[in-house]
Formats: sequence, C-alpha cells, structure tokens
Amino acid sequence: MLAGVRVGGCPHTWAMDAHSSRRVSARLVLTAHEAAEVILQVTVAAMAGLQAEEDLTIRRDGQPVKATEVAMTHGGRAHLLALDPGRVSVEYGAIVRGAALTPEVTEADRVTYLRPSRYAESDRLAAVARAEFAGIRSGKELLASVSSWVGTRLSYVPGSSRPIDGAVETLLLRQGVCRDYAHLVVALLRALDVPARLAAVYAPGLEPMDFHAVAEALVGGQWRVVDATLLAPRAGLIRIATGRDAADTAFMSSYGGAVDLNEVQVTATIDGTLPGDDVSALVSIS
Repeated sequence: MLAGVRVGGCPHTWAMDAHSSRRVSARLVLTAHEAAEVILQVTVAAMAGLQAEEDLTIRRDGQPVKATEVAMTHGGRAHLLALDPGRVSVEYGAIVRGAALTPEVTEADRVTYLRPSRYAESDRLAAVARAEFAGIRSGKELLASVSSWVGTRLSYVPGSSRPIDGAVETLLLRQGVCRDYAHLVVALLRALDVPARLAAVYAPGLEPMDFHAVAEALVGGQWRVVDATLLAPRAGLIRIATGRDAADTAFMSSYGGAVDLNEVQVTATIDGTLPGDDVSALVSIS
C-alpha cells in the first residue's frame, strides 16, 4: 500500500513514500487551421529524486512531428511545435517513481513570487487580506486559514470562469475552477508578504480528472502546497510546471495562426491506496 508518510519527526508534515509509483497520461487533439507555433507543458517536471519512464508522441495527419524541448524554471519542460495546417494528436504517458528532493530556494524565487502578477493581483487585494487574516503569525496556521477562507467563499463550477479572469474577478464572482482558487490563494498570501506561486500538476484522485492547479507558499524555507478545492490529496501531486500564475503554466498555448483544442484527456493514478490529507498539515509536492 502506498500512502503519505510522516517525515522529520513532525506530526503535521507529510510527504510521498519514496518507493511510490504513479502513472500519468495526457491526450490532446488539436486542429491547426494555419501554420502556427504551439507550446506544450504536459510532461512531468525533471526533479531530483524522481525517476520517470515516459513517452511523448506527436503526429500531424498521422505523420510524426518533431518537438523541441526547452528547460523552464523549477524543472518544468516545455515542448515547442512548428505546425502546418492539419489534425494534430499529442500522446504522453509516464510512470513516475520516487519522491522529489527538497529544492533550493533562491533569493530570486522569493523576490519573484512576492510581486503581483497578471492573474494574482495581490496589490489590489491587500486590504482584504489584512482584514481577514490579521493577527495570524504562524505560517502553518496562515496557510490553513487562507485555504479554508477561499474554499468556503468560492463554489467550484466548471466552465464558470474565463481564461482572462484573475483573483479579483474570482473573488467578485465567488466561483471558479482550480486555477481560480489557486490564483486567489496566491494573491492573498503575497498580499500578506508570503511568497506564493502556481503549480500545474497531475493529481491522482482528482474528480473529475483533468490537469490541476494548486498554490505553493514559502514557509520555513520550503514550498508548501495549498489547495483550497480539496479535490485531490496533496501528497500525491506530480509537478508539471511552475510559475507566477497560469500565464506561466498553461498546458497549451499557440501563436502565429489559428489552432483549436478539440479534445483533452488526462489520467493520474497511484499504485495502492491514495494518501490521506489534512488542510492543517504542511505538504510539499513530491
């Protein structure tokens, strides 16, 4: 059985079993109406401590398409495609073993993830954050409080938000999907002078299954996951991409020509039993 295990002697810190095995896959079907460049971020991030057996196959009208891999921040890997018009299929699968080692946190990280960004307008939410979370000093308590606050004020409604909506719009509408929850969490934490960022992940146990987005906050020198949706156990998450907000972590973007996304299928499973979760626990993506 694979489950979350307590580490470091702390009863409120959870991590993935180093002998765990997780399986993920993604299938995208696109239609390129014109010549275009497409950027994909669907592969598991390259993290020390993780071993991934993976395969990425891309075809246009049945013919192989070459992808150029580009190293992104925090182990992320983007794949660039130069497409001619046609039907394009993207098939990715991976078996992931092990647990990611704790990465070094740099001063550049801290500075970058304190600043407001396109979808996490922390400067506009400063008054709200200070009023709602005044007096909370503990990092662990603050993460739990922000997660619970966002989770109780938003309703998870698929299709309710637009790609251009940020944290302020999400708070006004009181509904959204995972990226909206994560943006609001990130914006509130930054407004409280806690560095925070967005991570795109594969999430075993997620229902309905899809790509997932969570927030990460810098507490005690480590990045800790905050997922106000409570839709999947945090200890099982597998990092894909990391950045300031969804502008940095989108699984697909296109430039230079019209491209339609026709189909998305995602799977993420774990061998054995899903780990438990507790909103008050400190958890890192492993």
